[in-house]
Amino acid sequence: MRNDSPPSAPAAVKPETAERLSGNLGTTSLVLSVLAFSAPIVTVSGFIAFTVIFSGITSPVAFLTATVALTIFAVGFTTMTKHIPRPGAFYAYVTMGLGKIVGLGGAYLAIVAYAVIITGLYCFTGITVASLIQSFGGPETQWWVWSFVAFALVSSLGYFHIELSARVLSVVMVLEVALVMTFNVATLVQGGAEGLSAAPFNPMEFFSHNEVGVALLFAFLTFIGFEATALYRDEVKVPNKTVPRATYLAVILVGLLYTLSCYAMVSAYGSTAVDAATNNPTGMFNDALDRFVLPGFSNVSLVLVASSCVAALISTHNVIARYLHNIASDRALPTYLARVHRRHSSPHLASITVSAGVALALAGIAASGTDPAQLYGLMSGLGSTGVLVLMALVSLAVAAFFIRKGVPASENIWKVFVAPIVSFLALTAVVVFAIMRFELVAGGEPGQNVGLLFIPGAALVIGILVAIYLRSARPQIYRGLGRQETGEPDLS
Repeated sequence: MRNDSPPSAPAAVKPETAERLSGNLGTTSLVLSVLAFSAPIVTVSGFIAFTVIFSGITSPVAFLTATVALTIFAVGFTTMTKHIPRPGAFYAYVTMGLGKIVGLGGAYLAIVAYAVIITGLYCFTGITVASLIQSFGGPETQWWVWSFVAFALVSSLGYFHIELSARVLSVVMVLEVALVMTFNVATLVQGGAEGLSAAPFNPMEFFSHNEVGVALLFAFLTFIGFEATALYRDEVKVPNKTVPRATYLAVILVGLLYTLSCYAMVSAYGSTAVDAATNNPTGMFNDALDRFVLPGFSNVSLVLVASSCVAALISTHNVIARYLHNIASDRALPTYLARVHRRHSSPHLASITVSAGVALALAGIAASGTDPAQLYGLMSGLGSTGVLVLMALVSLAVAAFFIRKGVPASENIWKVFVAPIVSFLALTAVVVFAIMRFELVAGGEPGQNVGLLFIPGAALVIGILVAIYLRSARPQIYRGLGRQETGEPDLS
């Protein structure tokens, strides 16, 4: 049933401490800012090898499949952005579709999931820079020294206006993509090791592999980050156009880049691709780079992997700060986090809070002597699983929202029902598989680290309990959760 009536007038319930972010980001800047989260050169040089191990030369199909599935997710996600004029992203959308209780639970889960990811990424950045220095003949240094150097840079940028971060991220992203495309073009123009073939794109062969689910899981995990576009709603030029465009472009561009790069990688090794991936997964890309581009060109890749890590840290830091800002704007976190810097129009106090939390975590890790490499894999997998759960919840929320609202005149059933439900089913399957095979996501032996899923699970439960408390003890705050500036009816 279509609902052609005009939207309800905004019913603002805006606490005095909440302030609006502002900015003038365009589509290109937003795309590059969120894509930095996924660190393309790290994915190409590190993760593609694992898809090759589990699905052979047909591994490009894994990235194509993930691209299609996440483009379908983007259909419902971007449709929601046009009807929910809030920058809270997952928090706002889950609240509008599934209610305030689940919405606040999802908000707390988002904060913890991204916080876990950024902590692990700081560990990886320290390891990467320390290794880079040694590879160029420098001395052996402690990983945590470089983690804190990166921390100082990221924390400084996070304090200022988003456009400063966007400029830095844009430069790094252009360099990353240029290097990866140089490898792709050089390899394919030379015909790879044994000539080019369409065999890597055979879906029947791909889905016949016993471990096809593992390959798909790794492919889905490499896309994490693009969903943050809606968080910057208040900081872009024309939100209803810029956010959807940036979301689609982010998914499609990164999907095509990874698919082409995977094809180039397989072509570079031909029939020996699986052996190369199995025996040298972390060096597979660099060896091919030296062979098909220029001898020693892999040194450029090593430098860009380090800069890519820092870019991913900047992107992730900004995401967490904006979640804190948005939830605090609704007074579900201390209201000082909602303040906006008068000059820089940034969530400066939320950013400082993120920095403080990260500093404590890094200090604890460094003091404990824990292996940072092992910790990176564990925390990256744990946080990414939490984000996948949120994406599944958002898809369900989109369908639920439009079931109540009806099909708006500007939309159709595909956008508001079919695509979100298909996305929900696909993402739920990925989440279930990730939990069942958590050792592949986070490392360790089968069943060893499953208990750590209690961390994002606890965050979800705590958010739910806070919402329940607010409903009974602070009803005015409860009514404003997730939908301060929409005229939508209350959901309990």
